[in-house]
Amino acid sequence: MAIDRFEIRVVLADDHPGMLAGVKHELASVETITLVGEAANSTGLMALLETTPCDVLVSDYAMPAGDFGDGVPLFNLIKRRFPDTQIVVITMLDNPAVLHSLVSSGIRCVVSKSDAVAHLIPAIHAARTGGTYYSPTMDAVVRSIDWEVRSRNAAGVLSQRESEVVRLYASGLTINEIAEQLHRSKKTISTQKTKAMEKLGIERDVDLLRYAMENGLTATAAMTGAAAGEPQA
Repeated sequence: MAIDRFEIRVVLADDHPGMLAGVKHELASVETITLVGEAANSTGLMALLETTPCDVLVSDYAMPAGDFGDGVPLFNLIKRRFPDTQIVVITMLDNPAVLHSLVSSGIRCVVSKSDAVAHLIPAIHAARTGGTYYSPTMDAVVRSIDWEVRSRNAAGVLSQRESEVVRLYASGLTINEIAEQLHRSKKTISTQKTKAMEKLGIERDVDLLRYAMENGLTATAAMTGAAAGEPQA
């Protein structure tokens, strides 16, 4: 009697073609993993998931372009609409606030883009079986988090929504654009930005941008380019 081959159907989502190519090359040699689709933004990703069943989604954390946003709000939406799809997050952001929000939302497999792409293979297998996997960089960050303090939302610690607003604002989006992307009112986004600045003791927008850069809420390279007036990748 033939034994069915164990197969994990994977969808990739990343807005950097080079990263997509690298991941595809790495996964191509793994017999248990079958790539069934790829997307470059949340619009394409949601459309793909509607028509292409998959076991594991491997997605970048930051994909600003798209109708459904990115980051934790996007992952929460995917979990509601596609509860059988497990998620592996790949990201260059290694800030404790980002990791805390991911883990708190139920995502247990996270790979840093600064680590070897090969770490995605055990991460995908772990996600498929409901396990946990952090690449070395992310494991160190997770171990550094004071979970008791974070869970109390101590003064100075931003809420998940406030962190998302600060990150998107630092990426170059306006209040109106953030409101449209997160499907909230302009007043709500403005209020969340103001509250975030109050918690951080920040009065100027330039200091908020510096905070986002120094705390990993946006890519340092992107921030440097934005400060110099260069187009962001």
